[in-house]
Amino acid sequence: MLGTICGLIYGALSAASMIPLEFSDKRAALAGAFLNRFAIGFVVGAARLPLPGWATGLIFGVLLSLPDAIITKAYIPILVLGAVGGLVIGIIVSKWGQ
Repeated sequence: MLGTICGLIYGALSAASMIPLEFSDKRAALAGAFLNRFAIGFVVGAARLPLPGWATGLIFGVLLSLPDAIITKAYIPILVLGAVGGLVIGIIVSKWGQ
């Protein structure tokens, strides 16, 4: 549950940060950003890997961000934000989740 809440917050923040940017299909871009970042929180919260929480978050943050980075060719911002967001969510879930 905590991963889902973190994913909702992370997705909303990510989509909100894209509002001032120009896209040919802004609705699709915002929805894609929201869903990608929500998925990071959801998966980190649901996964039970035999790793520290920060490592689980980092792995899933990067893996789930890779398709968007490859499609847009904006590797650095997408992968860095995915890694940082996954890392933070991993720490939160491991510390306060079940």
